[in-house]
Amino acid sequence: MSPGHSLSPAASISTVSVAAVDLGASGGRVIAGRVSRDLVELHEVSRFGNEPVRAGGTLYWDILRLYASVESGLRDAAAACPLSSAGIDSWAIDYGLLDSSGTLLGNPVHYRDGRTDGVTVPVPAAELYAATGIQHLPFNTIYQLAAALGTPAMAAARTLLLIPDLLAYWLTGTAGAEVTNASTTALLDVTSRTWATPIMERAGIPVALFPALRQPGEAIGPVLPAGIPAADGRPLPLIAVGSHDTASAVAAVPAAGPDFAYISSGTWSLVGMELPAPVLTEASRAANFTNEAGIDGTIRYLRNVSGLWLLQECQRHWGAAAGSLESLLAGAAAAGPWRFVIDADDPVFLPPGDMPARIVSWLAARGLPAPSTPAEITRCVLDSLALAYRRALRDAQALSGRHADVVHIVGGGSRNELLCQLTADACGLPVVAGPAEATALGNVLVQARALGAAPGTLDGMRALLRTCLGLRRYAPSDSTRRWEEAASRLGQGAEFDTFQYRTRD
Repeated sequence: MSPGHSLSPAASISTVSVAAVDLGASGGRVIAGRVSRDLVELHEVSRFGNEPVRAGGTLYWDILRLYASVESGLRDAAAACPLSSAGIDSWAIDYGLLDSSGTLLGNPVHYRDGRTDGVTVPVPAAELYAATGIQHLPFNTIYQLAAALGTPAMAAARTLLLIPDLLAYWLTGTAGAEVTNASTTALLDVTSRTWATPIMERAGIPVALFPALRQPGEAIGPVLPAGIPAADGRPLPLIAVGSHDTASAVAAVPAAGPDFAYISSGTWSLVGMELPAPVLTEASRAANFTNEAGIDGTIRYLRNVSGLWLLQECQRHWGAAAGSLESLLAGAAAAGPWRFVIDADDPVFLPPGDMPARIVSWLAARGLPAPSTPAEITRCVLDSLALAYRRALRDAQALSGRHADVVHIVGGGSRNELLCQLTADACGLPVVAGPAEATALGNVLVQARALGAAPGTLDGMRALLRTCLGLRRYAPSDSTRRWEEAASRLGQGAEFDTFQYRTRD
C-alpha cells in the first residue's frame, strides 16, 4: 500500500457504494456503483467530453479541463449517494511530467501526435520484447520519451505520471504508478513486474522519473478537494484499480472458466486471451502480440486492432447528413457481406481525417471495387473489423497454445448487434456480448473487493456478473468458407501475418 495509507478492516461490510472515474479517448464519465456479494448496480452520475487540442503543431490532451470534470463528477457522486471510495481508469501510454515542486511541465501530448514518427531506441527489438513483452506501436511511452529527450521539459522533469496516476496525484498528493497501466509503457519488466531499469538506461531515459509501483486494490490516499467526503464524513479514499481501462474491462469479462477469448471493443479493439504467464517467443514478437499486466497476476495477451475509431471518424466526417448510427447499421446489414474489405490495421487509418476518402483510396490503389454510400462504407468497416478479429484470435490461440471455446465482446461495441454476429461468423465461435460497461464494472468491483463487499477472486467477480447481467449470445453461421475467401483477398490466410506495425529489428 502507499506509505501512510491503509483501508479500514471491512470484513463485515455487506454493501458499498463507490465511484468509478472512467476516462476514454473521446470522453469520460463518473459512475456510482453499488456492490454486494449478490448484486452490482451502476448509475451514471456525470458525462463529459475529452477533446484534444492542437497548438503550435502539437496535439495535446486538455488535461486541466479533464481534471476539473473529474473533480466535479466526484462531488456530484458524493452528493448523490454515500460513497465508500473512488477509483480512476483511463487509456494507456500517455503521461505528464512534474518538476521538483510537483508542478506539471506542460500538457500531456496525445498518442496520435506525429512526434514519434520514425523514432527508435538503441535497444534491439528482440531484447525489448523479451524484457517487456509489449508489442511495437510507434506511440508507446518508450518512443514518446525518446522523442522528448533533450527538450527543456525533460531536463526539468523529476517525476513521470501516466494519466490516471497524474489525476490521482492531483486528488490526493500521492505519486505512484499502477502496474496494469505501467505495463503498457514498454518500460516494465513483464516477468518481475518491476520497472525495467536496464532498458531505461540503454534508451537514455532517466530512471529517477519513475515512481513506486502500486497494485490494484491498494489505497492511494484520501481525496483532498473539499466537498468529496466518504459516507462517514471523513475524506474519501482513492483506491488503485486496474487503471488501464482494458485491465478493468477484462476483469469484468463474465467468463465461466479459462477457455475464453475477449474483445474489448471501443475506439480501439483489444483482442486476445487471459493467460497465467507471458508469451515471449520470437513468433509472438513477430506477430506483434502484447503481454500486459492484468488483475491478480494475470497476463492480458492481446493485439491492438483498429476499432470503432474507423466508423467514428466516418461519422464525424459525414455529420448529420448520413443519419443516425442505427440507420447506418440498418443500411449496412442490407448492403451484403464481403463486397468491400480493407485491412483495418493499415497505419494509414490511424490519424484523424477524412476516413471515408481513405477507405475508398485504399481499395482503389489495389484495383478493388470501392463503396460509394455511407451504408456501404459502414458495412466495409464492420466486415473488415470482423476479419481483423478473426486473424488476431487465431494467432492468439496458436501462439499461446491455448484454445478458446467462446468469444466475449465487452465495451461499447457489444451493443452493435451486426458487428457481434459478423464476429461470430468470421471466427466460427459463439459470441457472448456484454457488458457494455465492462470497464466501469471492473473498476467498481476491484474497489468493492478491497473494501470487503465483493467476491475475493476474479472467478467470483465474474460469476457475480453472470447472475446480474443480461448477456446476448450469437451463434456462428455456416459462412466460414466465405470468410476464408475474404481473408485470402487481404493476404490473411497465413498465420502471424502482421500488416500493421511489423516489428523493426
